[in-house]
Amino acid sequence: MKKWVLGGGAALLLALGAGYLSLDKDQRSLLANLPTDRNVLFWSDEQREAAFRAMDSLPVLADTHTIAAGGAVYPLPKGEPLTLDFDLDAYFAHQRTAALVVVQDGKVVLERYGLGFGPEGKWTSFSVAKSLTSTMVGAALRDGAIESLDDPVTKYIRGLKGSAYDDVSVRQLLTMTSGVKWNEDYTDPESDVALFNEHKAEDGLDVTVSYMRKLPREAPAGEKWVYKTGETNLIGVLVSEATGRPLAEYLSEKVWKPFGMEQDATWLLGPTGHEISGCCVQAATRDMARFGLFVMGGGFAGGKQVVPDGWFAEAATKQADIGAPGRGYGYQWWTYDDGTFAAQGIFGQGIFIDPARKLVIASNSNWPVASGQGTFGEERLELYHAVQRAVDALAGKPSDEAT
Repeated sequence: MKKWVLGGGAALLLALGAGYLSLDKDQRSLLANLPTDRNVLFWSDEQREAAFRAMDSLPVLADTHTIAAGGAVYPLPKGEPLTLDFDLDAYFAHQRTAALVVVQDGKVVLERYGLGFGPEGKWTSFSVAKSLTSTMVGAALRDGAIESLDDPVTKYIRGLKGSAYDDVSVRQLLTMTSGVKWNEDYTDPESDVALFNEHKAEDGLDVTVSYMRKLPREAPAGEKWVYKTGETNLIGVLVSEATGRPLAEYLSEKVWKPFGMEQDATWLLGPTGHEISGCCVQAATRDMARFGLFVMGGGFAGGKQVVPDGWFAEAATKQADIGAPGRGYGYQWWTYDDGTFAAQGIFGQGIFIDPARKLVIASNSNWPVASGQGTFGEERLELYHAVQRAVDALAGKPSDEAT
C-alpha cells in the first residue's frame, strides 16, 4: 500500500488540481472530511460519507486494479415508474442512502440518489464483492482452471498446506463452513476482520494466506457456518492461482466487458498486491444492477455462458444454515427460502435479486453501524417487499409473499 505523505484531503486536492476550484461548497466539504487512516470500521459518519465515493482515490488505500469496461453498453431503458406504499423520503434519510436503482423486466422503474451522489459516481461495495468473487469461481470451473468444488483448497493455495485448511474443500470455503476459527466482530479492534489486512506477511505469501494459515480449527470441516471475510480473500487468491490472472482482469474479461458495463470499476489491493476479494469494488450503482441482471440471466455475457449450467441455481440456494428462519447462505450469496437472494456489504450496500419477478434492486448507503442486523437491515428488507408489492400491483397479481 502507498504511505501517507500528506493528510488525506491535502493529497487528494493535489491530485485534483484545478478541478477542485470547480467543486461546489458541499463537495469541498466532503473532501475536508476524508479520513487519514486505513481503519475503515472506525471512521466517523462524515469520513465514511466522503470516502465511500472515493476509496480508490485515497492515497492510504489507493493501490487498485481496474475492472475495465468496453464495447457496447447494456441498455437500461426507463419503464413505467413504480408507486410504492412506502415512505421513500424517510427511508433515504434514515438509511443515509446514496443510490437506489430498481430494474424490473430489464427496465429501470425506480432510480434515486442522495448524499450528493449521482449515476456517474462510484461507491464502494464492501462485501457485495464476495458475490462477484464467487462468480469467478464458477467461471474458473467452466474454464477448467478449477477442476472440482470438492478439491482441497490446498491444491490451489499451496501456502495453506500444513494448516487447519488441509481438510477444507473449495465448496466449504465458498459456503464459509471450513470450521476454522474466526472473529468477524466489526466493533472489536482486536477481531480477525480488523487485524488480518494489517498483518505483516511472511516472505513469498499473500497477506491473507499468511494470516489464515495460523488460525486454529474449532469444528470439523463442513459442520459449522461462520461468516469469514478472510475466507473470501482466500477464494480470490485461489482463483488467481488457478487461472494465472489477477481477479480484476478475469472479472473484466468474463463479465464487465462482454456484458456491457458502462464504466470501469476498480478493486482495492491488499499490501501484497492481491485484490481484497472479500471487499472493496468501486463501481457505479447502475453497473451493479447490470451485474444482478447478468446473474438473473444465468450468467451469459456477450452471447457466451460464463459459468457452468445451473451455477446460480446452486450458488444462490441455501447451502448452509445460518440460524435465521427463512434465510441461509449459498456460495457467497445470502439466500431466502422464497427463491430470492442478495449480495450484501457492511454499512448498507446491496444487490437484491428476485428471479420470479425479474427484479433487481441495487443500493448503496452509509449506515451509522456496519452490520445490517436489526433496524437497518430489516428496514431495507421492508423496502424490498414494498418494491415487490408494487411490481405485483402493476401486473395485477396478489403479493402475499411480499409482506
